[in-house]
Amino acid sequence: MTTHPNLILAFLFFFLFHFLLISLTHAAGGKWQLLQQNIGISAMHMQLLHNDRVVLFDRTDFGKSNLSLPEGQCRNDPNDTALKVDCTAHSAEYDVPTNSFRPLMVQTDVWCSSGSVAQDGSLIQTGGFNDGERRVRIFQPCTGCDWKEYDNGLAARRWYATNHILPDGRQIIIGGRRQFNYEFYPKSESSSNVHSLPFLVQTNDPKVENNLYPFVFLNVDGNLFIFANNRAILFDYVKNVVVKTYPQIPGGEPRSYPSTGSAVLLPLKNLQAQFVEAEVLVCGGAPKGSYAKAVNGTFVEALKTCGRIKITDPNPQWVVETMPQARVMGDMTLLPDGTVLIINGAAVGTAGWEFGRNPVLNPVIYRPDKAVGSRFEQQNPTTIPRMYHSTAVLLRDGRVLVGGSNPHIYYEFTNVLFPTELRLESFNPDYLDAKYVNLRPKIVAPQSQAKINYGQKLAVRFSVAGTVAPNLVLVTMVAPSFTTHSFSMNQRLLVLAAESVTNVAISTYQVQVTTPGSGNLAPSGYYLLYVVHQQIPSEGIWVQIL
Repeated sequence: MTTHPNLILAFLFFFLFHFLLISLTHAAGGKWQLLQQNIGISAMHMQLLHNDRVVLFDRTDFGKSNLSLPEGQCRNDPNDTALKVDCTAHSAEYDVPTNSFRPLMVQTDVWCSSGSVAQDGSLIQTGGFNDGERRVRIFQPCTGCDWKEYDNGLAARRWYATNHILPDGRQIIIGGRRQFNYEFYPKSESSSNVHSLPFLVQTNDPKVENNLYPFVFLNVDGNLFIFANNRAILFDYVKNVVVKTYPQIPGGEPRSYPSTGSAVLLPLKNLQAQFVEAEVLVCGGAPKGSYAKAVNGTFVEALKTCGRIKITDPNPQWVVETMPQARVMGDMTLLPDGTVLIINGAAVGTAGWEFGRNPVLNPVIYRPDKAVGSRFEQQNPTTIPRMYHSTAVLLRDGRVLVGGSNPHIYYEFTNVLFPTELRLESFNPDYLDAKYVNLRPKIVAPQSQAKINYGQKLAVRFSVAGTVAPNLVLVTMVAPSFTTHSFSMNQRLLVLAAESVTNVAISTYQVQVTTPGSGNLAPSGYYLLYVVHQQIPSEGIWVQIL
């Protein structure tokens, strides 16, 4: 029997097409696990603390939540727009090791607020709506502790602002709705005032206010990279001057709230070099006019592009890449192996009540060190849409905690496209798969909660069941983030290259590294420290750099 040449060509075309398709999209990976069917509140804001508990909260004027306050406790608030007397919680503490939670009492409205973790590990949380707009709230990571609130802790009302911890231990609070300025916390005589930031005026569209929750990163020179709308500057907050103006992101589309893309400072490497490079990646968002069109019932496809820029270059330029899917309201989370997880969000619409459509259920892994065109790997999908007000944070064991999603003014569970979401789940990246058990390191020393110094020679001892490849061992340090509205404030990953790896006992090794040299590289405070072997990370330990 002879085969027709056209059939052979058709078969070859079919094989080539599917080979190219597979090579472009990569194999799916990762697993999902439901942790809590009903945690009682929608996780609009999340922060992991160094006792392995996650503080999460939504807003006080949603009406009743599904989590009661303990012992008949009630919140009495004459300013509340939903309930003057509310005996339900709007904040909770999730205990990761025991997969349990307890209600917390927050008095004033924390809606669309911001925060960061201080040097001592306390969460300093700022601003919000209504009676919460100038409040400072402190949550200490201790057994049975609850929120403490302070009146007029801020000089200006802060709603949709961004916070960042600074090398001197203060935090800077930038912007917010109708606030084209910044201030510091804690206050002193020299830092009690509000300081003007004209860049926020220049990037503001009064009809949309699409420069809220600006993307802010501490650069390696101590200045701040600030991205709002479609532009970015390098800002010297000490002298209150713009050091550098970056080119507009190609295409000129807005990326910050309510267009709501996301951004990360990519892992910092070669920390002992005289010159340390820093790169920022901005992904997704919604095209110009999307918000106004959504108000009128027309939902525009989100952006598929990412912009990547070396912010330390003398002449920095954006490099544009294309994601596997369009995505708005996605979260970008740094993983301990130095990759970036892009998760949550919608393919159509914009941020805001009821304005998102077509949930993107598949996360994506972005591998910064691969060549352009081969960096994205699509992952296995969740079954839970995570739309407006969803969140994701890295946990010490390498999982990513995913929660939230409430596109409604109040809690709505029926007769809506996307019900208010009270479930918590975890995404387990492929590096946690059992097939990597022989490669996975386990840190033996130092013990978790160890204190380390800047520029210190640090010996990290670890065990591995299989054979170690010394040239494929590194140590990473990850700063846990305050995550809300698709941006993880203070998120930071530092790669501590292995200077030597020695076999000290059966299946036990010691890697020597040098810790970051200054607070410009790593502001003092708590970090998760991991040993990564052949791209497989250990469970992390907590270290405090002082």
